Amino acid sequence: MITQNTRLLGFLNSLRDGKIFYRLSQHRDDAIMVEVAVPGERWEVEFLEDGTVEAETFRSDGEIRGESALDALIAKHAESR
Repeated sequence: MITQNTRLLGFLNSLRDGKIFYRLSQHRDDAIMVEVAVPGERWEVEFLEDGTVEAETFRSDGEIRGESALDALIAKHAESR
């Protein structure tokens, strides 16, 4: 029987074996997130308590922006006070 822990550990071992950087975090009460960083991409993989796995990828458009982009990025995503 494959348990949720077995799936998570297998995934982490695969990342480690591939020398792929990752970080563990938790944003939901019922899930553990593995945040993966590879060149030009970021992955968010969540292992949920009910046994499901959700994966989302974010890809770079390849454009490198300068410091001037920081104010616009913050303004776009900051919560209104």
